[in-house]
Amino acid sequence: MTTASRSKTTGVLTPLELEIMQVLWAAGPSPVAAVQERLGSDLAYTTVQTMLNVLLRKKKVRRTQIGRAFTYEAAVTRDRATGAALKDLVSRMFGGSGEAMLMALVNTQQITPAQLTRAAELVARGDDETDGETDETEAK
Repeated sequence: MTTASRSKTTGVLTPLELEIMQVLWAAGPSPVAAVQERLGSDLAYTTVQTMLNVLLRKKKVRRTQIGRAFTYEAAVTRDRATGAALKDLVSRMFGGSGEAMLMALVNTQQITPAQLTRAAELVARGDDETDGETDETEAK
């Protein structure tokens, strides 16, 4: 499956779509010219406009018309986009195993012991919050 077809089916952003989304997450609602300027590359105005329209079709951005120009804003959060990309990566590279991905990060020294400790604390805290929600739900 190509990057383009995978992005259509999984919600994963292509590299250029991600660059544009990063501009919108950082700058907030922006017209095409402002996105083009913030990208700081040699992309033509029409290319940026086309990509924003692709993101609009994918429901990753919203647009509003102000005068004769459209302003685009992110319709998905950075966390949601990150989650989709990670889910895709875990599925494709690690057979759906988050543990296999974590072990690859450890084996390739992409994560430090301090970061692992912090992650374990977050997981434990998340379990506590989930347990509390389950108890409240069951009590109702």
